[in-house]
Amino acid sequence: MMFSVLLPTCLLLSTLLCGLVTGIILTYAIVVMPGLSRLDDRAFIKAFQVTDGIIQNRQMVFMLVWLGSIFLVVCTMGIAFLILDGNIRWLIIVTGAIYLLGVQGITIFIHLPLNDRIQSVKVDEVDDDTVHQQRLIFEAKWNFFNRVRTALGFCATAMFLFAVGVI
Repeated sequence: MMFSVLLPTCLLLSTLLCGLVTGIILTYAIVVMPGLSRLDDRAFIKAFQVTDGIIQNRQMVFMLVWLGSIFLVVCTMGIAFLILDGNIRWLIIVTGAIYLLGVQGITIFIHLPLNDRIQSVKVDEVDDDTVHQQRLIFEAKWNFFNRVRTALGFCATAMFLFAVGVI
C-alpha cells in the first residue's frame, strides 16, 4: 500500500527534476556554449573554467536538482518494478535507464573527464598553441555529447510525462 502511494509522487518528482536537468543542459547547448564559442581560445577556457567551477564547488541548488534526479529516478524505477506489471512497468524502467545512462552516464564518463581536463589548463602559463590544442580537444566533443544527452533527457522527460498521465 505504501509503495502505491509513493509511486505517483516519486514519478512526478522524477519527471520534474529530469525536466530541470534537461533544461540546464539545453541552456548550455543553445546559449552558454554558443556564446563561449565566440571568445578567443584563452577567454573561452577561462570562461568555461569559471562556469564549471561554480558547479564543481557544489552549488547547492544545482546539486539538489542534479543528484535529486538520480535518486528519485532510481526510487521510481524500483517502486515501479515492485508494484506495477505490464507495459507501464517497463515504460518507467526503460525511461529511467535512458535518463540514467544517456544523461547521467554521458555526464560521468564524458563530460566530467573533459571538464576536469579543461580545469587543469593553466591558461596564463602556457603558450597560444597549447591553449588552442586544449580547446580543440575539448569543445567539439563536449558539444556533441551535450547535444546527445539533451536529446535523451528530452525523450526521458517526455516518456515520464506520458507515464504520469497513465498512472
